[in-house]
Amino acid sequence: MLITINKLFFSLLLVMSLMACANQAVNTQRYTLPETFQSSEQASTPEAQVLVIGSISLAEFLDSERIALQMDDITLHQANEHLWAENLGQQIRRGLRSRLSKQLPELLVLSDSRGLKQTAWNLQLDIEQFHGHFTGKAVTSGQWRLRDHTGELIVISPFHIETTLAADGYPALVRALGSNLDKLAEKLATEITKY
Repeated sequence: MLITINKLFFSLLLVMSLMACANQAVNTQRYTLPETFQSSEQASTPEAQVLVIGSISLAEFLDSERIALQMDDITLHQANEHLWAENLGQQIRRGLRSRLSKQLPELLVLSDSRGLKQTAWNLQLDIEQFHGHFTGKAVTSGQWRLRDHTGELIVISPFHIETTLAADGYPALVRALGSNLDKLAEKLATEITKY
């Protein structure tokens, strides 16, 4: 009889322990890309050339709220508890607008062309990589296109940027991806000024 009571007690204790583990709150973290602080002085004259940051196309595995990591040469992992605070494409678009406004003060850089009466150049990006890498780096790659006000293609070019993480963890990864965005904006600004 004592053995039966002990078995029942331990079984009940085991079930309660498992239920407690299953009911523990998940500590979800949400992240945004670091912003740059642009000066308030930006071209706004009627003659200013306008650059509209058009579509930002993300690879399917990036078009998610979950931050992505490449675990080895063939395995991608999407984090369950480390999420983007808002749509990644929108964050990249806003971040590029801010960074390019700073890099190209002679241009009026917009992320939306609605209501725009002026003709504008259009910058489009296809992002194929924007994630952590098993080598301890943040990787950003893809292709960008610049079209003139008539829609004619001026230039199309690939990009690949890597930044070594300053520390382990998702905050360091997000900061390194922000640094990649800084470098991409510098590269784009250098190329755009040629045209």
